Amino acid sequence: MDTCEAIQTRRSTKQFDPEYKIPENETRKLLSLAMLSPTAFNIQHWRFVVVNNKELREKIHNVTYRQAQITDASLLIVLCADIGAWQKQPERYWENAPDETREALLTAIESYYDGREQVQRDEAVRSCGIAAQTLMLAAKSMGYDSSPMDLSDLDEVGKLINLPENHLVAMFVAIGKGIQEPWPRGGQLPVDEVVKIDHF
Repeated sequence: MDTCEAIQTRRSTKQFDPEYKIPENETRKLLSLAMLSPTAFNIQHWRFVVVNNKELREKIHNVTYRQAQITDASLLIVLCADIGAWQKQPERYWENAPDETREALLTAIESYYDGREQVQRDEAVRSCGIAAQTLMLAAKSMGYDSSPMDLSDLDEVGKLINLPENHLVAMFVAIGKGIQEPWPRGGQLPVDEVVKIDHF
């Protein structure tokens, strides 16, 4: 499936086959592809918590308005953001760059993030959103369905997965084999309402 087809056919799936299990090698492939998602300064803020434990899934299910995707999807991935990733040995993010380039980027990272808590949070959450879209398109191209999710008590989910300090839960992506046709598309806004050239 090419990229355009994956974008056009990807839909949010609410009902998954609870008996279907994605093979481990395909799970690794999905996560490896998600890890190629772009991040500001290549900081790679995202952390992917793959929830396999059935009891833990049930507990998460109880704080997410009991949405069926949580327990029934083959994969439940909680996308978390490491807000402090910018200061955790940032030279790692550019270890393959020439020395001069790496030093310039390390200086830029510090000047951009230091003391700017809202920027730190916003960039980390944006990175998780991009990774979620990568996961969903990769899943579609591999023949799987997906559902982006955030309707939950994210603080409680954080407690359930032992979320470290200075991290936050951005969203979930449920992936598996859909067993029900998605609802018809609700309708797209006209291009002229959404796309503006140069200014509003």
